[in-house]
Amino acid sequence: MFYLLYSYFATGDHSGMVHYIPFLNLVRYLTFRTGMALITAQIVIGLMGSRFINWMRAKQGRGQPIRKDGPESHVIEKVGTPTMGGFMILAGLLVGTLLWADLSNLYVWVVLFVTLGFGVLGFLDDYAKVTKQTSAGVSSQMKLLIQFIISGIAVFILMKFAPHPAGEPPALPTSVAFPVFKNLLINLGLFYIVFGAITIAGFSNAVNLTDGLDGLAIVPVMIASGAFGLISYVVGNFVFSQYLQIHFVPGVGEMAPFCGAMIGAGLGFLWYNAPPAKIFMGDTGSLALGGALGTMAVAAKHEIVLGIVGGLFVAEALSVMIQVGYFKATGGKRIFLMAPIHHHFEKLGWKESTVVIRFWIISFVLALVGLATLKLR
Repeated sequence: MFYLLYSYFATGDHSGMVHYIPFLNLVRYLTFRTGMALITAQIVIGLMGSRFINWMRAKQGRGQPIRKDGPESHVIEKVGTPTMGGFMILAGLLVGTLLWADLSNLYVWVVLFVTLGFGVLGFLDDYAKVTKQTSAGVSSQMKLLIQFIISGIAVFILMKFAPHPAGEPPALPTSVAFPVFKNLLINLGLFYIVFGAITIAGFSNAVNLTDGLDGLAIVPVMIASGAFGLISYVVGNFVFSQYLQIHFVPGVGEMAPFCGAMIGAGLGFLWYNAPPAKIFMGDTGSLALGGALGTMAVAAKHEIVLGIVGGLFVAEALSVMIQVGYFKATGGKRIFLMAPIHHHFEKLGWKESTVVIRFWIISFVLALVGLATLKLR
């Protein structure tokens, strides 16, 4: 909103107003708006804070259902904790983005469309679980179908309506770019819609699977958001993209304020989600945040790098797939003591806080590796 005000006064009949309102001059800087989006989102969640948590606790009664086959400590320590804390995250994220991003930018609206769409889906799943007091909410088949529909629409819009940069290959919108290699592109044509939808929906579910311990998912999400905020900034800047020899995508840098808002919302939520958590984000938050990261990767043409930066989420998802596949193939045998893999380490005797902090460290290292691919050409 503030950027549109700046644009109006700077280019309209009231251009002189900009010189009398120094604040509007600051708004033209992407870095300033990213920082303000972070602060705004954090303030919004701080204002909601305990009031929202107490209200959710009163509404939900017994809170989020706890897996009976999970670690024994969870049944004792986490019972009665309310869920749907993703509402807090989405509120901060939405306000921060709407106030500080350029609302005429296509990428901003596409990423918001996926984030809010997945957030509504997650809310329906959380609501069903809380009201029925069961771990089964919306069926997995229905969730996947809705996720693929939302993701497919988003990818189609990016393919058809995103501005094409001069000097870049005509097939860039439908191609997968590979890190390290300067000019390696694989043009998937219309199949890119399927690839993009799998990237977005798959990463959404990977974040959802990771959200099993207090604070475990939100910090890696913030780390990945920070990484993709930087990636979006350099990919959307012609000078930086040429220097780093990466594909230039005009306008995609405007996702940086969205990433800033996501970090701010994550910091505000972590205040209440740190062990022992006062509230869980639930599918309302995890599906939305994972979908947002996937959409940003598709928009910035860094889908493969997302697998590196978000390697922790990939490992969590793979542990479940491997466990289920091996269980079915061997008639009941298991590779891990429990999946997702963070529960495996709990079963080995690691304390919850130890698992969480070590996973944070892994996520930070992977983000650095992913960012290093920007220079390795």
